[in-house]
Amino acid sequence: MSSSQCFENPPTLSSTCGAGKVQDLAGLQTYITGPLDSKRAILLISDVFGFEAPNLRKLADKVAAAGYLVVVPDFFFGDPVVKFDDPQFDRDSWRKAHNTDKGYEDAKPVIAALKSKGVSAIGAAGFCWGGKVVVKLASSTDIQAAVLLHPSRVTDEDIDDVKIPISILGAEIDHGSPPEILKKFGEKLSVKSEFESFVKIFPGVAHGWTVRYDVEDESAVKSAEESHLDMLNWFTKHVK
Repeated sequence: MSSSQCFENPPTLSSTCGAGKVQDLAGLQTYITGPLDSKRAILLISDVFGFEAPNLRKLADKVAAAGYLVVVPDFFFGDPVVKFDDPQFDRDSWRKAHNTDKGYEDAKPVIAALKSKGVSAIGAAGFCWGGKVVVKLASSTDIQAAVLLHPSRVTDEDIDDVKIPISILGAEIDHGSPPEILKKFGEKLSVKSEFESFVKIFPGVAHGWTVRYDVEDESAVKSAEESHLDMLNWFTKHVK
């Protein structure tokens, strides 16, 4: 499959899109890329559209190129959202079946599996749905650093429980997590002097811009790549 096709069509589990491979990790089908013997790993948790999204896999490969073992598990067990606006799609039933509390519990064995393979430092980044899972992971020291990208449904209580370095990258146009809410989170985090925090609002972009961008749109690609670099710099600093 050519690289252009990878971005025109959603890849399947058997797809050759990306430099990595899909393998079982802690009972989850997982896109794995990067040096398998690395002592540093990054866990990427997708938005509701799942772990097969071509832009997400491209990002995983980019992070892996910096020397990290990168894992992108299928937390939806083959049942990602295809179209939110499909009249046949039952949002409430899907959210009940794939709630973020379950995602958090499913992430714990993944982290344990990485540590059993000799990984000594782990960072986690979550996109939208995945951001809620990652902020829950940040309430312990099981991971060393967290990045939330256009997170969804994060609460003040979630932020109060954070115990590790955390970066929040938000969109100027986001009704679910508007800039004023994210800035408030930043104020709450800044009081915690025991670890570093960072909040950045990207102008002119909408929710999902980091992974659901049009690869033919130069401006969209530029904004997405800026967020990717910010994420990678955070991990470089805190996942050693």
